[in-house]
Amino acid sequence: MKKSIIFSLLTLLIVFACKQTQNTLSDENYSKLSDDEKRKVEHALDGIQLADPDLEVTLFASEPMMMNPTNMDIDAKGRVWICEGYNYRNKLNPKNPYNKKGDRILIMEDTNQDGKADKSTVFYQGEDINAALGISVLGNKVIVSCSPNVFLFTDENNDGKADKKEIIFTNLKGVQHDHAIHAFSFGPDGKLYFDGGNEVQTLSDKNGKELTDDLGRPFSTYKQGKVFRCDVDGSNVEILAHNFRNNYEVAVDSYGRMWQSDNDDDGNKGVRINYVMDYGNYGFKDEMTGASWQERRTNWESEIPLRHWHLNDPGVVPNLLQTGAGSPTGMIVYEGKLLPKKYQNQVIHCDAGPNIVRSYPVEKNGAGFKATINNILDGSKRDQWFRPSDVTTAPDGSIFIADWYDPGVGGHAMGDSVRGRIYRIAPKGEAYSVPKFDFETAEGCVEALQNANLAVRYLAWTKLNSLQEKAEDALVKLWKSDDSRMRARALWLLGKIKGKEAKYIQEAIDDTDEDIRLTAIRLSRELPADNLPILKKLATDASAQIRREVAFAIRHKTSPEAAAIWTILANNYDGTDRWYLEALGISADNQWDAFFANYITQAGEKWKTNAAAKDLVWRSRSTDNIFRLAELAKSEKENLRYFRAFDFQNNPEKTKVLLGMLDGGNASSEIMTLVFKHLDVTSAKQDALFKTLLPKVLSGIKNPTDYLDLVKRYEMKDQSDRLTAMAMTDSLLGSEAAKIQVKLNGLAEFQKLTKNKNEEIVRKAIGVFGSVDEKPVTDYLISLFNNKNLSKEVRNQAMYGMYGWNSEEILWDLVKANKVSADVMPIAKKILVGTWHSDIRTEAMKMFGAEMDKELGDINELAKGVGNAPSGQKVFKTYCVACHQVKGEGINFGPNLTEIGSKLSKTALYSAIINPSQGISFGYEGYKLKLKDGTEVEGMILSKTENDVNIKQIGSTNPTAFKRADIVSMVENEESLMPKFPLQKQEIVDLVTYLQTLKKQ
Repeated sequence: MKKSIIFSLLTLLIVFACKQTQNTLSDENYSKLSDDEKRKVEHALDGIQLADPDLEVTLFASEPMMMNPTNMDIDAKGRVWICEGYNYRNKLNPKNPYNKKGDRILIMEDTNQDGKADKSTVFYQGEDINAALGISVLGNKVIVSCSPNVFLFTDENNDGKADKKEIIFTNLKGVQHDHAIHAFSFGPDGKLYFDGGNEVQTLSDKNGKELTDDLGRPFSTYKQGKVFRCDVDGSNVEILAHNFRNNYEVAVDSYGRMWQSDNDDDGNKGVRINYVMDYGNYGFKDEMTGASWQERRTNWESEIPLRHWHLNDPGVVPNLLQTGAGSPTGMIVYEGKLLPKKYQNQVIHCDAGPNIVRSYPVEKNGAGFKATINNILDGSKRDQWFRPSDVTTAPDGSIFIADWYDPGVGGHAMGDSVRGRIYRIAPKGEAYSVPKFDFETAEGCVEALQNANLAVRYLAWTKLNSLQEKAEDALVKLWKSDDSRMRARALWLLGKIKGKEAKYIQEAIDDTDEDIRLTAIRLSRELPADNLPILKKLATDASAQIRREVAFAIRHKTSPEAAAIWTILANNYDGTDRWYLEALGISADNQWDAFFANYITQAGEKWKTNAAAKDLVWRSRSTDNIFRLAELAKSEKENLRYFRAFDFQNNPEKTKVLLGMLDGGNASSEIMTLVFKHLDVTSAKQDALFKTLLPKVLSGIKNPTDYLDLVKRYEMKDQSDRLTAMAMTDSLLGSEAAKIQVKLNGLAEFQKLTKNKNEEIVRKAIGVFGSVDEKPVTDYLISLFNNKNLSKEVRNQAMYGMYGWNSEEILWDLVKANKVSADVMPIAKKILVGTWHSDIRTEAMKMFGAEMDKELGDINELAKGVGNAPSGQKVFKTYCVACHQVKGEGINFGPNLTEIGSKLSKTALYSAIINPSQGISFGYEGYKLKLKDGTEVEGMILSKTENDVNIKQIGSTNPTAFKRADIVSMVENEESLMPKFPLQKQEIVDLVTYLQTLKKQ
């Protein structure tokens, strides 16, 4: 009897422990836990906090059953499928463990209905899926996204094991890379939607053949990250949007609208949420040249988070929402009923950077949307190792969160390889249960079609589509219901019943619900029948959302009727709705001349005075548009936008038109400056008026950046005096002016300044011109710091000028040859033990005995140390400001660290400092360029245009353009550009303590 009671009590305790419902420790008690205790599974729920008191979070699965979940899906049986990333970047880093069998696809199942996984099945394991970034379960088929391939696995006997493996797409770039191919989602139209970050430069079919758009243009002509759609078998691939940085996971709602997140360059607070307009350009790189957002341009945005996306450029779709710093990951549109109403029909999203899961309630706003932020699950205040990588809706309407669980995120680094968690969120008291589905009858499938889980909907949709007319009656009942989203799901299938397409599209376009009319337009685009009659009817719809969809639907239609419809749409533009304006621009792709000519014919002279018409001129790419742009640019007060628009015009007469704005040289200096900034260099140099007016333009320029841009653009060697004066007096642009001066005119002015009797001027000149890391300058610095006739201060200044990739290499050779004067040797030592050259740094540390403190110990032990933030700030200013900014101070070379404490845990910060090469942020990889003249250049590639490669060199704030024709080779460095500084143990502890204080306010 006693044994029975004891066994029952033990059973209850085990069940209680397995369910792991949230019973969070108080802040005081949680703070008493050691870091090791916080990492343990039994405190997993204590480290995260729910923002909604009506919800409950439970732990569904954790290590050792599974680890490092990169992506997740849930099938119709309620089983959770996980892509593990144990081998993430590990083969590239021999210090990390590596499983030679490869990573796993796991199926985790709750067989005893206690809310916790108790069974784990390895569906597939292999090195070909190491760190896969996407999984989609479609019945007995499973799509796994793992660059360079997308695989289709089939479980032919339903035993939970992959029996067949095929390749759907191949030759994808981004192997073991976060910016690679991501997950596939099943859409309401029966198609698959997927995306890839900006490593995915193009898409090739299973045979390696590059795919093209409907006009035959290769996918590689589209810039940066992309969104795609295809049939379930991988055929009929379309490109739906482009020019993202790292768009992580596209989510599609019942009406066919797309939503996703996108990651900024680290530290620029530009993470964004996008409503993805079909075929839109989302502005990460310059549309025409591919130039980086950091390169100066006319009319650029005042704030970096906005500038990051070229939002002032014609042809860029606006952002739905910008969320600041982060590392955004998985996303869904939650169309379930279980969660409270405020989450229903809204986007739910994971952002691993700030350790948070959010929803973004949206409202229609003209042709677009506006949104707010609603936090759901937050680990930032307690456990910064909480790294939500994906969110998925289960068949019962609850949501599951995959937690990568790691001290850091992104940058290709991993600090923990053995942990990972899966959480379930549901209303309090709602236990996990999986409904029973009938996929054999039309009625059962219609019921399943309404489920919130995509795997369930896939099975229902596929069966209903195969039944055709046999499913019509059951679908009509849903079509006649009051639920708009369920009606839309029914419409997608009713409209694909052979012979009934027109009937249901007609019913839908006459519907009072604008979202149903919207769905009808999207459906009509996928059918072979001519849809121009219904598009013409809906072109005058009162809803801007409907007119937006009409615009997409006439894209690439060449009939005169399409141009007439576009004119109707354009006449309904109100002059304020940027979403609508960009929809018109997207619609006119490849036929601006036909569409815009029709509009202008009707508009007459209205384009000169009407705000909406002027916006359309600004956005237009028609051949003759340069004449209208010139008139507006000259007459409008707010003319910068029109000058910027010239950069998007391809008419060969552009230079002549721009020069014609100068009235023979009587235009204002502002107009003349802007004209000369936008001329084509080659054709301009052949024009007599250009040669006559350029000196006048340069003398009249008021903005120093404009002056430097023009001198550099036109290689004006006669500006030596002004460049030198600017180098010596402008604290912000002096180094850039010095660099241009040396490039155009050599060292004469620099040498002259060092002969000045005023030593303060001499030191200033050395400080400015010495930053130009080129051999002639370096050779002259050597002659100065070894000249014992000069003062100690001057010689020291000259030695400090030896910071720089090329200079440091030369300095090392001098030190080894004993050709550096003892007087300046202490500074030389400091430079060499902190050099960017890892090989030189290692040898210099041995020579000078300046190795890092050998007692540093394990990172986890370091993390237990107590630091002093003010002392750490001093360390930061000594070593880090040469490449990083905090609150505007320092050099903008590496990632901005203003909010680094919100992104990286203490452990991750130690790892980033001690082992920088293990976690190089994307976009900050170092490259070595070898030029035809024998010189080498080290830095980060900001952008590649048709003619130039733009490099930000070490220690520099401004990019330098190198002609492709002058480049012999470009090789990516294996190691980080960040040097390992010879810090002592307490210095590192203090530095990390300071960095932890840099958090989002």
